[in-house]
Amino acid sequence: MQAQPTSSIAEKRAPISAKGTTAMLTTLLPLLLATLLGVAGQLVLKYAMSQMGALQLSAGGVPMLILRMATSPYVIGGLLIYGLGTFFWLIFLSRVPLSYAYPFISLGIVLGLLSAWGLFHEQIPPLRWVGMLVVCAGVLLVSRT
Repeated sequence: MQAQPTSSIAEKRAPISAKGTTAMLTTLLPLLLATLLGVAGQLVLKYAMSQMGALQLSAGGVPMLILRMATSPYVIGGLLIYGLGTFFWLIFLSRVPLSYAYPFISLGIVLGLLSAWGLFHEQIPPLRWVGMLVVCAGVLLVSRT
C-alpha cells in the first residue's frame, strides 16, 4: 500500500472558507456602507439644522422654511450622502430576506446615538445606553439565524 499525502485541515477548508468569507463580505459590504453613509448623512443634516436654529412651523412660513432648507449646502450634502446610503441599502435588500435585513437598521440607531454623544456632546441618559445594548443584542441574535 502506498501512503497518500495528507493535507492539513486548514488546507482542506481554505477554499470553502475563502469562498464563504467572500460571499459574506459581498453581502455585508453594502450593509456597512448603507449604515455608515446613512449615519453620516444624518449627522450632516443635524449640523445643517443646528446652524439654522430651532425652526418655527406656521402655515404662512412653510414656503420660506422649504426655501431655506433647499438652499442650504449642508442640507443638500446631507441628503446626497443619505441617498447614497439608501442606494447601498437597496443592494443589500436585493440579497437577503427583509426579515433578516430590517433589524440591521438598528445599527444606524446605535451609531447615531454614539455620534450624538461624541460629536454633538448630547447628554445620553443611562436608560438609553441600556436600550442601545438591548438593540445590539437583538441584532446579534438576528445575525446568527
